[in-house]
Amino acid sequence: MIRGIRGATTADHDEEKEILLSTESLLKEMILHNNIKPDGVASVFISATNDMTSVFPAKALRGFEDWKYVPVMCMQELDVPHGLPLCIRVMIHYNTSTPQRDVQHIYMKNAVSLRPDLKKD
Repeated sequence: MIRGIRGATTADHDEEKEILLSTESLLKEMILHNNIKPDGVASVFISATNDMTSVFPAKALRGFEDWKYVPVMCMQELDVPHGLPLCIRVMIHYNTSTPQRDVQHIYMKNAVSLRPDLKKD
């Protein structure tokens, strides 16, 4: 079964290095906490808010070993009033038998405010 594994983080500035480091850190945590193997990934969607224009965050995934053939798409997040600035969101579509309740969604930096109900103490 394909499960959606969600994650989000923020960058401190609209600078290529900062965006790629933030995205890489988020992806590594999502992969680690969900034991994701690239061969089981159907696709990855990555969105960024419109205040980030210096780089596609998906570029961060291209440096991961064995992820060369994983389909990745970048898109712009909806521009809504009072939205979280400099935010990167990730959805990994993964083939797994893990029950939905056991999927580990990862929210980092200022993005923890997006899903306080998932915060672990």
